[in-house]
Amino acid sequence: MTGIHIVKRNGEKESLDLEKMHKVVFQACNNINGVSASEVELKSHLSFYSGMTSSEIQETLIKAAAELISEDLPNYQWVAGNLINYHIRKEVYNNYEPWHIAELVNKNVKSGFYDKALLEDYSIEEWEKINGFIKHERDFDITYVGMEQFRGKYLVQNRVTNKIYETPQMAYILIAATLFSDYPKEERLRWVKDYYDAISTFDISLPTPVMAGVRTPQRQFSSCVLIETDDSLDSINATSSAIVKYVSQKAGIGVGAGSIRAINSPIRNGDASHTGVIPFYKMFQAAVKSCSQGGVRGGAATLYYPCWHLEVEDLLVLKNNKGTEDNRVRHMDYGVQFNKLMYERLMQGENITLFSPQDVPGLYESFFNDQDKFRELYEQAERKTSIRKKSVPAIDLFSSFMNERKNTGRIYLMNVDHANDHSSFDTSVAPIKQSNLCCEITLPTKPLTSVHDEEGEIALCTLSAINWGNIKSPEDFKKPCELAVRGLDALLSYQNYPLIAAELATNNRRPLGVGIINFAYWLAKNDTNYSDPNLELVDEWAEAWSYYLVKASNDLAKEIGPCPKSDETKYGHGVVPIDTRKKEVDELVSHKERMPWASLREDLKEYGIRNSTLMALMPAETSAQISNSTNGIEPPRSLVSVKQSKHGVLKQVVPGIHKLKSKYELLWDQKSPEGYLKIMAVLQKYIDQGISVNTSYNPVHFEDEKIPMSVMLQHLIMFYKYGGKQLYYFNTFDGQGELDINALNDEPLEPGLIDDEDCEGCTI
Repeated sequence: MTGIHIVKRNGEKESLDLEKMHKVVFQACNNINGVSASEVELKSHLSFYSGMTSSEIQETLIKAAAELISEDLPNYQWVAGNLINYHIRKEVYNNYEPWHIAELVNKNVKSGFYDKALLEDYSIEEWEKINGFIKHERDFDITYVGMEQFRGKYLVQNRVTNKIYETPQMAYILIAATLFSDYPKEERLRWVKDYYDAISTFDISLPTPVMAGVRTPQRQFSSCVLIETDDSLDSINATSSAIVKYVSQKAGIGVGAGSIRAINSPIRNGDASHTGVIPFYKMFQAAVKSCSQGGVRGGAATLYYPCWHLEVEDLLVLKNNKGTEDNRVRHMDYGVQFNKLMYERLMQGENITLFSPQDVPGLYESFFNDQDKFRELYEQAERKTSIRKKSVPAIDLFSSFMNERKNTGRIYLMNVDHANDHSSFDTSVAPIKQSNLCCEITLPTKPLTSVHDEEGEIALCTLSAINWGNIKSPEDFKKPCELAVRGLDALLSYQNYPLIAAELATNNRRPLGVGIINFAYWLAKNDTNYSDPNLELVDEWAEAWSYYLVKASNDLAKEIGPCPKSDETKYGHGVVPIDTRKKEVDELVSHKERMPWASLREDLKEYGIRNSTLMALMPAETSAQISNSTNGIEPPRSLVSVKQSKHGVLKQVVPGIHKLKSKYELLWDQKSPEGYLKIMAVLQKYIDQGISVNTSYNPVHFEDEKIPMSVMLQHLIMFYKYGGKQLYYFNTFDGQGELDINALNDEPLEPGLIDDEDCEGCTI
């Protein structure tokens, strides 16, 4: 390696110092079993050339260590993570040793990267104490994929030059300090420390908007935005404007557009004929794609409509690759809404009648808030010859829905009766009419007449998750659940709101969505799996998790008051999620109350609830990578997953691989999603919002490697029977985008082989 010169950060040239490099690599491998510094060095030497910068040398070492990660050698994930850590520290501190936090805060406030409120809210003495809370050694508990996500998405940086201005522990402590800055001075440092410890040890996971934004001048951190449009041009235009506002803030959008009248409907008493919903859906699509998320990709949205809409046959195919640009709107996802009557028609071999919403007054509203009224109006309209309608066999409609869902993967389902009956709201005054991008949020919305409309309601939900893999017993949920609720509730008061309809709705309802990560690891650790789950165990842990979340919000209500519209929630009347569960779920696991729900119900009646919603099980791709966890409630696709993202090729090893390798059940090994769906049903009974439930099929488990329609419909009906609210992705194993880590060797990956997640906001 003689004769190779490198360029230092200050521009000076010097000979490559192999001893210095060896010291760095050796330190990165220190106290890690099953790794070799020499292996990293040998692999990296192949890429050295004269004129490399010192930064390029470090990146070469990182890449070399990352390429060594495999099922047999998983611990190289820590080596690669350590090397990134050294690289970041050198860039931020010009040395290995971190600065005092006050020095970093002063520097980054002055340069505009940190919120100036940090200096206004805390004294020098308090910063001294906060500095003592920081455990910089926890940076070495972050794996390769976690450190890559940190430096790519989470750490404060100049997005043009990519220069980074903080390290992970600094980010964590400043998030905690920011969120609890308004707490009484005599106790806030205690909360700062506790919250910092919880998020930096991965007991609690936070979403991308919070991780990347809290401590910066950016003050919009809600992950999910639900916007409803009415059947008027003013409302449609206001919805488009609201979409643009929130897409620019990197939020995932849910659009409720089911009330728009069908094609050829009369306008102005027949003065004009309506163009139908597709041109307006195109308008929403343009709004969604008008702003990019981080300059990488456009925004993302799911649009919701009822299965009985007169144009439904054309709407179901909007996303497929057939047709023309005139009759397709491919760059949004779609949520199709069903209820009990539609399933009855399917199971009884009857027809579903399609209507334009404005032709049957009250039909669209009752679809959500009064199922008996809906049935009455629907059957009356079927009998009336004066109403425009179309009758189609239910089996044809459901089959078309399932075919499009299977072929695109992105046609979703929402059971609106379950979403309302098992919500935390009094649906007579606050019905649920739609969901969000990722199908786990169920919050009330009202259409806007303008972007300045104070009577409309844009629903926002702010997310986090509890790491079940870190919890040793159900009683241990108490502290992280309390911290998760307090942190997010404080966030709602701290953040800004681009639109008054969102601000008023959020202040009135204060909705939160606390989810679950590392569930697959938890199953493996407890010697159970997805196909044959221990539902009694799932039930016991879910009950404790749910109880402590509700109790934390009730305690906050006692302390600082309930949300203004607590009386519009079931919580405010002493009703908790298990009280409104679908009773059929008791067939899966017998219902029992292990936690002291009775006393909590009484406290809810007396003091109300601080947060109208508390639970939602969201996708957790990025957060899981940060915390070295499995993704949300999903099974892993492989023991070592390989993802092609905008940050390059990332390898992630399932936690506990040394001991639990044989205990994990991988996604494509499952012969059926039935076990997984039963788990979701048990979890759902403890959740006031929804779950991003995916259905996955490996054709190899079926005759002729074709998934029968009867099987898919059977699972759909089963999901409904047990109270399921929403279905998200439909995954089919076809070999595309799937990588065998053991077959990779040194072969380069094709760019874009596996897409990064679609929404930075909605996936925590």
